[in-house]
Amino acid sequence: MTAAVTPATGGKGGSSIRTPERSYRRKKQIGGRARANMLLGYLILIGLALIYIYPFLISISASLKTDAEATQNALSLIPETITYAAYERLFGDVPFPLWAGNTLLVSVVVTIGRVFFDSLAGYALSRLQFRGRTAVFVAFIAILSVPGVVLLIPRFLILQQLGLYDTYGGMIIPLLSTAAGVFIMKQFFDSIPVSIEEAARIDGASTFRVFWTIVLPMARPALVTLFILSFQGSWNELGHFIVSRQSPELNTLTTGVASLVSGQLGSGNQFPLQLAAAVLMTLPVAVLFFIFQKRIMNTTAGAEKG
Repeated sequence: MTAAVTPATGGKGGSSIRTPERSYRRKKQIGGRARANMLLGYLILIGLALIYIYPFLISISASLKTDAEATQNALSLIPETITYAAYERLFGDVPFPLWAGNTLLVSVVVTIGRVFFDSLAGYALSRLQFRGRTAVFVAFIAILSVPGVVLLIPRFLILQQLGLYDTYGGMIIPLLSTAAGVFIMKQFFDSIPVSIEEAARIDGASTFRVFWTIVLPMARPALVTLFILSFQGSWNELGHFIVSRQSPELNTLTTGVASLVSGQLGSGNQFPLQLAAAVLMTLPVAVLFFIFQKRIMNTTAGAEKG
């Protein structure tokens, strides 16, 4: 044992003393490269974030400009003269509050309906045994591959035949359920063990009671996701509202802003007015997403661990 230790303390043993130094320098180099890679990654993410947020910043800036300045310096982020004339016109000359009220009414009813009906349909496809269940699910998958614009004309004809055209019912009822929502809920219900429901069934609970009191509370991650997607989709819906109504009193934010862009409510480019409407239209959905973002991430992580 002594012979093995002696060379380490001899003349050439200095190499053993320098080994920790080399190891330290190597770790320092590796740490430097890691920090450089991390910095590069952050710079790339910041660049991508700026690319995505820049159009929204232009919208905010242009909404605070005059018509002439918005035309001449459309991409300038700092207005030469800040004015709130566009926002004053929205709540004075333009029926923006009416558009917002219609949009809020339709979005709330559609969101509640989608969460309820898509959950029911998803649970039925996941748990109930009936003939043709696989065919029904395949039909839902097939509907997902059909572009929504293809269904606009048939939807318009159906609404006319049923007497629902140009009514709130015609704007709301066709949106109360979606194939995508049913698919999301069905896939989540499939991940919940059937054994959890057996105790309630033994106690005599009905299928709906098992669904409502046991399974649905466990599907909170999917419900929150479906809630946000449904609200965002109905808030930003345009094509369906074009074919389901024609009265100005039933205008939503999307159809109202579209009329501004087309020049139906005034002459000139009206860039500040249009972009002010677009900014106010975007805020509720953005606020809703930021409120539920952390909850979505936490509940999804919990579901994956479970």
